[in-house]
Amino acid sequence: MTTEAQTSAALTAEESEAIRAAGGNNAPLRLLAEDDEDLAIISAALQDSILRPADIVWEKGARRLTIELSRFCWECGGTWVRAAMQFGDVLAVKSRGLPRLPDTPLELLAIHFIEGEAPSGKVILMFAGGGDLRVDVECLDAVVADLSERWQARVTPTHLDGTGE
Repeated sequence: MTTEAQTSAALTAEESEAIRAAGGNNAPLRLLAEDDEDLAIISAALQDSILRPADIVWEKGARRLTIELSRFCWECGGTWVRAAMQFGDVLAVKSRGLPRLPDTPLELLAIHFIEGEAPSGKVILMFAGGGDLRVDVECLDAVVADLSERWQARVTPTHLDGTGE
């Protein structure tokens, strides 16, 4: 598993370009992940997103996990937008070190896929402060979509190296 310092590094040029291409001309971002390379792009797009435990909804019967969040738009000059990420074919969801109070803010650092017996695996969402959410999936099936208009950010997220990008 990577360290917090590694996961909160700035976006690579390749990740930034992929996000810009998917969002094109500030259009709402829409991404699909079916493998770990796709998920790396989603991870980059959602780096520094803010959510609350109440924004995480697991529908066990439908085998679906939905997370609503405020996404910092690195690719469009520093704005925020409401977005949602959804995983299909979810077998189980477990948390470790996450607060239980429903309105506690959480900052998403990175998302990783640990492959199991193909095509199954575990999606790990890592949060600032050391907490994580593990999503066991039958196969990787994740989507992200912007839901709202963007609004100007008052502050740019910063990283351990002191840069905001």
